[in-house]
Amino acid sequence: MLRRSTRTRRRWAGPILLAASLSLVIPLAATATASPDTTPSTTTTARTETTTETRADTAQTASVPLAEVRAGATQVAFGLRRPIALAAPDDGSDRLFVAEKRGTVRVYHPDTGLAADFLLDIREHVDETGNERGLLGIALPPDFNDSQELYLAFTAKPEGAVSLARYSLADASLEVLITQEHAEYNNHNGGQIAFGPDGYLYWSIGDGGGSGDPFDTGQRLDTLLGKILRVDVSAACGELPYCIPEDNPFVGVEGAREEIWVYGVRNAWRFSIDQEDGSLWVGDVGQGLWEEVDHLKRGQQAGVNLGWSCYEGDALFDEAQCSNDVEYTEPVFTYSHYEGNCSVTGGLVYRGQQYADLVGGTYLVTDYCTTRVWALREDGQGGYLEAEIGSLPTQITAFGTTADGEIYVVNDLPGGLHRMTFERVEPTCAVERTVEAWGTGMSVDLTVTNTGDTAVEGWNVKFPLPLGQTIIGDWETDLTQAGDIVTASNSNYNSVIPPGGSVTLGYLVSHDGEPTVPQRISLNGQTCAVS
Repeated sequence: MLRRSTRTRRRWAGPILLAASLSLVIPLAATATASPDTTPSTTTTARTETTTETRADTAQTASVPLAEVRAGATQVAFGLRRPIALAAPDDGSDRLFVAEKRGTVRVYHPDTGLAADFLLDIREHVDETGNERGLLGIALPPDFNDSQELYLAFTAKPEGAVSLARYSLADASLEVLITQEHAEYNNHNGGQIAFGPDGYLYWSIGDGGGSGDPFDTGQRLDTLLGKILRVDVSAACGELPYCIPEDNPFVGVEGAREEIWVYGVRNAWRFSIDQEDGSLWVGDVGQGLWEEVDHLKRGQQAGVNLGWSCYEGDALFDEAQCSNDVEYTEPVFTYSHYEGNCSVTGGLVYRGQQYADLVGGTYLVTDYCTTRVWALREDGQGGYLEAEIGSLPTQITAFGTTADGEIYVVNDLPGGLHRMTFERVEPTCAVERTVEAWGTGMSVDLTVTNTGDTAVEGWNVKFPLPLGQTIIGDWETDLTQAGDIVTASNSNYNSVIPPGGSVTLGYLVSHDGEPTVPQRISLNGQTCAVS
């Protein structure tokens, strides 16, 4: 099912410069102070690509259908203080650096467990007010083994300005590179940072917080709020402690911040860069109904507008923020807040070896409240396969990998580190879909087969109804709908499905011109294989 498209609208409102850049080296015994600089305009040439560019040719892709995969997690460490981000040095040590929200980083090793001492401690500089402020991101540069420097994203005292800084393990100094004022609300700080295969640092910042994008920052280019940035932290340009790549999309655009790479973001919690193919996956938190995942291919990222606050997910949110001459990129995956979902925690693409046959090349994402795990995989025809494949511990805040690509997650409370596991299972149900579409109407028949070895006595088939469709009739079932979630239950005469047996049910919908059919279908809570 093809989920991505563009709509043509207008680009941005008039410039009002809100963001400030600064450079300051802070010994940890000192207090951070800052003064704003002017909007940067210095550019540099693009850097040499790293050797990861060619890895996609040899990366192993899963051969097992998504419906046959089940995800879980095994706890390997506990007692962490609100862990919130992960990074791994590629130095042969098998270590993981675990960032804690209060402003500390600890080290985990699979042989020795969680170290008692801190790798670093910047608590005196971190504003932890509210639930979303604190140390938010950690990233290791390509030269970490030599430089012993790492990068941190955090909200700074005294008023919560979101800040990007370089920390030296050699002398425990903290150099602030960029700040963005964020005093009005304490939520939507973003904070994900990551290095791409191009060697540049990418950093997400939320829209400024509050409800409904009160400052209209998502569609403005004169502020860093509501954006994903791309900067070169390996050098300094003029008065700036970093450089702006010359191929950034808004270099030379009057009134625009040249650090911007992607805009129209609400609060990207989290994004990841697939080091095998350079593509960018963004988990963007919704306003109150729709969570979304965006997938931007390499070479198709610069200047992309993800739509907020014109759109929330696929749905129109604030028409006043929509313009006729802007192209909005739609998400490749959305899910609603029905059934207890609340906030997306963006994941990453599995590139390890242990489970490569099951989830190699597959993107994994979860919800903070329900802990459901969804898997997304390109179908080779311009669309995406998707399935719900399991669950994780409560309140997952971040995904990360070891240097060899195995996935770990951390959860906010009670503060644990977990290694993700995958296994192959035989689905207990299979669904075939028969579709007849015309004009603005469509009929869908679902033939549900019990592939298990026990009879199903009393059934309900559940699936999300694609946006833009309205059910106007059904047959062979008792159908109900809550938001986008459809539950089709048995009638009195077809309540039993014996092993190997099937039941066919159907529904009639009106649609807005895109006659898509559901992919995520379950029978009595069990994920079905969908043809």
